[in-house]
Amino acid sequence: MKSRPNTENSPADTVKLVTALVILGAGIVGFYVYEDQPQIFRVLGILAVGAVAVGIAVTSNPGQNLWRFLQDARTEVRKVVWPTRQETVQTTIIVLIVVILVAIFLWLLDMLLSWGFQQIILPGG
Repeated sequence: MKSRPNTENSPADTVKLVTALVILGAGIVGFYVYEDQPQIFRVLGILAVGAVAVGIAVTSNPGQNLWRFLQDARTEVRKVVWPTRQETVQTTIIVLIVVILVAIFLWLLDMLLSWGFQQIILPGG
């Protein structure tokens, strides 16, 4: 039986999350302040700052709950039975045929309604 995640947030969790947001914000500001530097260094810098911010956030209770949720989601995705290539191609062809048939039906219906309204609005013409 799985243990229920702790949903109570302590003041320390709030401090951790705010710290992570401040660090991330400082990284974004730094990205634009140092726009005269090579872009590769700026991108690597913001990735490093983002990793630090995520690392801090994950140490909080909400961060741990989110991490557990992502791990459970990954486990569930691995349980999915994905269709074979042949099934995917066949389904795609069926969908395309139905879309074409509905498009033709709507086009014919539009032509019929246009003709009918012209007969009503412009009698004899």
